[in-house]
Amino acid sequence: MSRCLQGRNLETRARVIRLIRRFFHDHRYLEVETPVRSPAVIPEAHIDLILSETHFLMASPELYMKRLLARGYPKIFQICKCFRKNERGRFHLPEMTLLEWYGAGDTYLDLMDQCQSLVQYIAQELGMAGRLCYQGETLDLARPFQRLSVHRAFETHAGISCDQALADNRFDDIMGFEIEPGLGRNQPVFLMDYPKSLASLAALHPDNPGLAQRCEFYMAGIELANGFTELTDAHAQRDRFEKENRIRQSLGMPPLPMPDRFLSELKEMPSCAGIALGVDRLVMLFADAPSIDQVVAFTPESC
Repeated sequence: MSRCLQGRNLETRARVIRLIRRFFHDHRYLEVETPVRSPAVIPEAHIDLILSETHFLMASPELYMKRLLARGYPKIFQICKCFRKNERGRFHLPEMTLLEWYGAGDTYLDLMDQCQSLVQYIAQELGMAGRLCYQGETLDLARPFQRLSVHRAFETHAGISCDQALADNRFDDIMGFEIEPGLGRNQPVFLMDYPKSLASLAALHPDNPGLAQRCEFYMAGIELANGFTELTDAHAQRDRFEKENRIRQSLGMPPLPMPDRFLSELKEMPSCAGIALGVDRLVMLFADAPSIDQVVAFTPESC
């Protein structure tokens, strides 16, 4: 990549991050900072963590931000570095930049509205007039973004039911290879209402307890964000964490320590919703860059 191209992409990156901050400041969110290292993290079966002496580098600021909600901060956001081992590819970095925000009283439906407003605001400020051109494709940003249930996505794009994919232990493979590449091609889309087994921190759907109030956001076949109406039952949350640890052990991975401080404060957390959005991937789209390597100043291999 030429220095000229990298320079333009880094300028776009800086503008996008400035606009993100302006958007949340204008909507009266408090910008916060939380620790990068922690003695306990979210026990998740399929995320490899990076150790820093006796602590973990944070894969997400989620637990700390929820503790701030429990302490009475109702609208918060953060742009920070997060770390995940063995994640490297066209859309993946082991050290990534994440935007995360939470709102007391919100649900995942509000998150989808907010995410749409954020993307439309950035596009408008960058002079894109309701359209985003990415790698030869044009996405319509002017109309309300599409919302598609996970079960409907399997029926439409995979020709197999979601329940059957889960029973065959093929959910991730079908999602990754058959469904995700076609999502958000002409218009951004939210994939929503995941099976409850695939959302360990999400509240269950009020009309269908087999589903969780979780959504993921896609543009041009790229997953950008993952959010949900938060589970606020400490006992249920501990049970789900213990289940994730059992899955880790079945996969030959060590169990993770229980985040007891978070669990003890969870009973004070209001009903709320939160979402994490990959800033590097968002910049890729607005810079029309084919690879995440082209929107960071240094790749892991060049450090």
